[in-house]
Amino acid sequence: MSAALSTSSITPVQTGLRHFLDLRDLDGATLRQILDVASSMKRMQQNRRFPLHPRQPLAGRQLGLILSKPSTRTRVSFEVGMRQLGGDAVVLSPQDMQIGRGETLADTARVLSRFVDAIVLRTGNTTNLHELARWSTSPVINGLTPHSHPVQILADIMTFEEHRGPVRGRTFAWTGDGNNVLVSLIEGAVRFGFKLRAATPAKMKPPQAVLDWARQEGGDVEWMEDPRAAVEKADCIVTDTWVSMSDSHEEAASRMARLEPYRVDAKLMALAASDALFMHCLPAHIGEEVTQDVFEGPHSVVFDEAENRLHAQKGILAWTMGGANWTSFGKE
Repeated sequence: MSAALSTSSITPVQTGLRHFLDLRDLDGATLRQILDVASSMKRMQQNRRFPLHPRQPLAGRQLGLILSKPSTRTRVSFEVGMRQLGGDAVVLSPQDMQIGRGETLADTARVLSRFVDAIVLRTGNTTNLHELARWSTSPVINGLTPHSHPVQILADIMTFEEHRGPVRGRTFAWTGDGNNVLVSLIEGAVRFGFKLRAATPAKMKPPQAVLDWARQEGGDVEWMEDPRAAVEKADCIVTDTWVSMSDSHEEAASRMARLEPYRVDAKLMALAASDALFMHCLPAHIGEEVTQDVFEGPHSVVFDEAENRLHAQKGILAWTMGGANWTSFGKE
């Protein structure tokens, strides 16, 4: 999305909205509540014959999804989650809106928030997320930006706790590119109290400002170049794709060569704890960042992780739109 950003000095009057932009913006207690409500709603759904929430707590509410990047999990999980809670969703791309023909993001935000009760944005420009939140009078949810992917990490933490119990004090390892998923994983480590060892090539390390923030917040986060040291005795290994759709053939080849030592294969997995989990936000490029035997093996929980995008995001929808009684969404 390439909308021109407003240069107006007008300050929006709407304050106190429950935007979900980055994990660092919320305290650990609130994030824990979101996951607790999400887990309760998942159990309710599993105990019922039909997936609809019995009280339909978001009946009459509308969610706007602006997707400027291709999406499977983000689109389907938010649409389905909203409908299970009794609401509805409308999906838009920049080509569907006047923003594709020059309308400012500021004006788009002020119009859309008259129509919908919350907006999810998946964008290739992080500035657009903050500009949307600045001008919207409805809560804005980060569905993915080049900087971060917070909804994914809530799903990851939910998945870990379903399989291994409380995440606090456990050790996660990241191996690969220092990308947006890693940024949110760092923020998640700080807010949920788990250890994180992140291994990337030196030229692909996560932003220093994020590492500095983690240290200032007292997080147990360590960056290194050696993937073997990162995964040793880890309780969970996390990775992501190495090449994006926007990379040229030459860029992709260069990245692949530098990242080859960071591939999660059986040898690397064997260095982790014997019951370690393997996570990947998908889609995976088998043979690049992970081998087939690990991806399909007993340590892998990638499809549980994908399913939990639905449940974790229902917790986020409850928090953003549920008002003072949002925690009651987890009750029959």
